[in-house]
Amino acid sequence: QVQLVESGGGLVQAGGSLRLSCAASGRTVSNYVMGWFRQAPGKEREFVAIISWRAGITNYADSVKGRFTISRDNAKNTVYLQMNSLKPEDTAVYYCNVRIGGDDYWGQGTQVTVSS
Repeated sequence: QVQLVESGGGLVQAGGSLRLSCAASGRTVSNYVMGWFRQAPGKEREFVAIISWRAGITNYADSVKGRFTISRDNAKNTVYLQMNSLKPEDTAVYYCNVRIGGDDYWGQGTQVTVSS
């Protein structure tokens, strides 16, 4: 089992920045791809970014490319999402994810609200 806890969400004005954190516990996640997803009210959960834990290879949704940066700290078993130039359409609950052995693990989510 692995537990994921997100933090760092909040209310920010358009153009501002936030840094989300996702701390994993229960087992080391250094061998696994980790990702961030988000879900806005009335919409399906969507992919935001992923990172290959060891090689640091990253991939982003087109909507966040150039504005968001995913990174990781293996020693802390933690993944981050730096969000810059935030837009009102980035408003959503942001979830951390890791897939281990075909099972998806999710955190409880952290709310990000961007005012115009």
